[in-house]
Amino acid sequence: MQMKGLVRVFAALLVVFSLYQLSFTWIVSGHEKKMKEKAVKQVHALMPAAATKYPGNKELQALYQDSIDNAIAIRYQRLLDSTSQQKVGIWGFNYKDSKDQEAKLGLDLQGGMNVTLEVGMADLLRSLTGYTSDKAFNEALAKAVQQKATTGLDMIDLFVKNYKEIAPANKLAPLFIANSNKRISLESSDAAVITYIRKESDVAFQNTFNILRNRIDRFGVASPTINPDNVKKIITVELAGVTDQERVRKYLQSSANLQFFELYSINEIDQSLLKAEQILAATLKGATIAKDSTGKIDTAALAKADSAAKKDTSAAAFAKEAPIRSLLAQVLQPSQDQGGKVVFPSAIAIVQTKDTAALGERLRDPIVAGQFPSNLKFAFGYAGGENEKTSGFLALYALKTVDGMRAKLEGDHISDAGQDFDERGRVAIKMNMDNIGARVWATMTEQNIGKGIAIVLDDFVQTAPTVNGVIPNGSSEITGSYEIKEAQDMAEMLKSGKLPAPAKIVQEQVVGPTLGEDAINGGSLAFIISFFVIFVFMLLYYNNSGWIANISLILNLLFTVAILTAMGATFTAASIAGLVLTIGMAVDTNVIIFERIKEELSLGRGYQTAVNNGYRRSLAPVLDAHVTTFLTAAILYYFGLGPVRGFAYVQMWGIVLNLFCGILISRTLTDWFTNKQRHLEYFTTIGKRVFQHAKFKFIEFRKTAYIISVVVALLGVGAIFNGFDYGVEFKGGRSYTVRFDKPMNTQEVSDDLNKVFGEHPIVKTIGATNQLNITTAYKIEEVGANVDSTVERVLYTGLQKSLPAGVSFEEFERSYKVGSQTVLPTISEDLKRGAILATIFSILIIVGYIFLRFRDWRYSLGTIVSLMHDVLVTLAVFSFLKNIVPFSLEIDQHFIAAILTVIGFSMNDTIIVFDRIRENSHSMAGADNGTIINKSINDTLSRTIMTSLTVFLTILILFVVGGEVTRGFAFAMLIGVVTGTYSSIFVAAPILVDFAKGKPLGEKPSATKAKAAIAK
Repeated sequence: MQMKGLVRVFAALLVVFSLYQLSFTWIVSGHEKKMKEKAVKQVHALMPAAATKYPGNKELQALYQDSIDNAIAIRYQRLLDSTSQQKVGIWGFNYKDSKDQEAKLGLDLQGGMNVTLEVGMADLLRSLTGYTSDKAFNEALAKAVQQKATTGLDMIDLFVKNYKEIAPANKLAPLFIANSNKRISLESSDAAVITYIRKESDVAFQNTFNILRNRIDRFGVASPTINPDNVKKIITVELAGVTDQERVRKYLQSSANLQFFELYSINEIDQSLLKAEQILAATLKGATIAKDSTGKIDTAALAKADSAAKKDTSAAAFAKEAPIRSLLAQVLQPSQDQGGKVVFPSAIAIVQTKDTAALGERLRDPIVAGQFPSNLKFAFGYAGGENEKTSGFLALYALKTVDGMRAKLEGDHISDAGQDFDERGRVAIKMNMDNIGARVWATMTEQNIGKGIAIVLDDFVQTAPTVNGVIPNGSSEITGSYEIKEAQDMAEMLKSGKLPAPAKIVQEQVVGPTLGEDAINGGSLAFIISFFVIFVFMLLYYNNSGWIANISLILNLLFTVAILTAMGATFTAASIAGLVLTIGMAVDTNVIIFERIKEELSLGRGYQTAVNNGYRRSLAPVLDAHVTTFLTAAILYYFGLGPVRGFAYVQMWGIVLNLFCGILISRTLTDWFTNKQRHLEYFTTIGKRVFQHAKFKFIEFRKTAYIISVVVALLGVGAIFNGFDYGVEFKGGRSYTVRFDKPMNTQEVSDDLNKVFGEHPIVKTIGATNQLNITTAYKIEEVGANVDSTVERVLYTGLQKSLPAGVSFEEFERSYKVGSQTVLPTISEDLKRGAILATIFSILIIVGYIFLRFRDWRYSLGTIVSLMHDVLVTLAVFSFLKNIVPFSLEIDQHFIAAILTVIGFSMNDTIIVFDRIRENSHSMAGADNGTIINKSINDTLSRTIMTSLTVFLTILILFVVGGEVTRGFAFAMLIGVVTGTYSSIFVAAPILVDFAKGKPLGEKPSATKAKAAIAK
């Protein structure tokens, strides 16, 4: 009685807490609706409607409407900011605090951007050595980077392994001692050095995370989420509602490494440039490079041979004769000012942007690099002019480095930075330095009067002003063709500090607001219909006892949503799928219990005895089913990323709360009815007829079932050779969802894009004939701040025939490209490996649990064969039907989530059957195993079918109306539920007959042998 009272109190407290927590969502929504209406009214009071402003001109109306919409968005945000401290709702909280407490929607439900950043451990290792030029170190690190991309193993382990293979006699300490601040010495062992490196990597990762978090907090995005994973060295960032993707990429990937370099002039390196030119030209023509007696290159002989060979004056010949100069649009020479003084330009040459990659490759050639001063470092930068960013030209600078390619003054000494304007009214970034920086800056400016000093951010020269006099106060500025917001972003990055280990985006997902709206509408509709169907179904099948299941279901959903909201979880389309599955699981629990109560009543037990036995005897299979499902969800949460992790998180909480609601609250409600002198009815006309007193001979058909299973296994193996339609997550590449104004022909679109990509992308219809998913590997191996935007512009160019005339790139981005995803090959390998490990671990853990639960290896064998059967069936369906069904059957993270969930649900049915087999083996002493197993399957047949049917119905609804985001997942689940039911009856249980001949099923084989020995 005390336990029941505690359950009532705890349930009441949970109801109050849930209503309180969810009220914030209602309060915030009401306030934002008022502010939106106010913003619309204020803007419309100042700006007339588009039709009034430009009557009859649709193009001008559209442009003007964009201005109105933008003005409304700005005004709306200002109203929210101005009312952030205003009290809203009934609890006395202000808007800002209430906003933090509301239910948060993920980017796939409201649009936005999700990125996974990999923290660069290779760059950290270089910095720990002081950017050593040691050949063995650099070769080992290069190999480690390459192996990391294909194996996903730990970077430090890979580096150490490769270094020991290349230089087995060398110790690690000499490489890292200089920058270790005496934490290691020359006598330190390799193990001690590795420990030091790992500590530094952990510190660098945490610092990188902190800096990124500071940047994001200043980014102006509502409720951003940032999750670090120190083991994998990745950071996941979700920015719901963000629209400027290119700004996000630059903001997150910029290391903010600011440096101040002295410069070489063209006069100082012209002879080096000439030598490098001659040697490279001779090398490209296959000539043998002559050396004098000292081993140096005989440049005189080389020049003579080179001069004698020049005959062809064509452009192609010039490129071969002058491999460096042919790529230079202009070589900048010194000039004289009005006073006759020689003025040296900061840059040495101007280069077309399209030629920078080729020129950089040639300047990095070891033979070429050897002709220049050892401390020279080439860098590109802005060429100057009002439109320098769009001019198509970049300047080439020759930087003077010190101490391992560092600058004389590093950005660590910047104490403050902010956006400002220069004397000409241009947007600028003003910076102040600390005392040390100010002293170094004063010396540098004093020594370089009349010369340029390059201000370099992330290896790109932002500006290179000529020094007119000493700057003693440590003040400086960066000028250029900056937008105000861009300059503000850069200033914020400089203030927050440079990243100790640079971060690179390895996975990216962008969801447009229209696609997000479709996802939330489909998911919500699936949730509502599922709830209604199951609600009615329980009443039709279980009479008024169905109200117990429905009340339990309502409370389960209420508690799950409220607790997830309180813990700051973000609800995504995958989360809604998790809630739909929670409906199925909540009903499953009550079905198992109610079917046992019905069975007890059919055996003539009294009402109270039947209820007691029903709850008591159902406890073990219910717990087993929940434990196995929870374990698979936990494994999915550990190995998954992004929305799939959210799905697993929702499922785990749903499982825990379902145990409380499905067992404790249901029992409490049942006893409450009984105490009121009222008995619940568990039978209806339908319930009395379905599977009652079934006596099917399942075991007799096991050989036929074995043949079917062998065919299934062969198809599953054949699926590997037939191939799968791998999603972009598992093969790497860029995937775009584009919505057109008319139905599209996928082959024609693929042919058009082949002309610009140089390869046929994969083009598939998504949901409707006017919505396509386009996947390409174009430039996926390239890295850089502008690669993503470059690929998107190429995509836009290739789709010109399919878009209405006059659609600009900006309009294409805003209205036609409704979603995108980028996964680099590095992370795709990690995801594939994680998916395989997750599946293997799930099967092994469940098999191990079954062994501990039943203490008999035969049950574990039946389990593993059954699970492998289910997995192979699903694989075969996804392989052989991938080009037949009218929707996508991609192998991606959602598919793996479905497989693991199928494994958990399949175990629900198998455990129910196994538990009854063990129970009957004790009560049917002397009966043969076939008879026991047949009776056990028939006894539990109604539960097996009903639990599968309820889950199947909820998943079917999700499949039909849930939208494209979860359709492949739902289809895999539908296949899994059907095959899981089949395998529990025709695979898992019959195996016990053939592996337990002459041995009782209720005891361990060892106990059987002992009894046989005693009998003898």
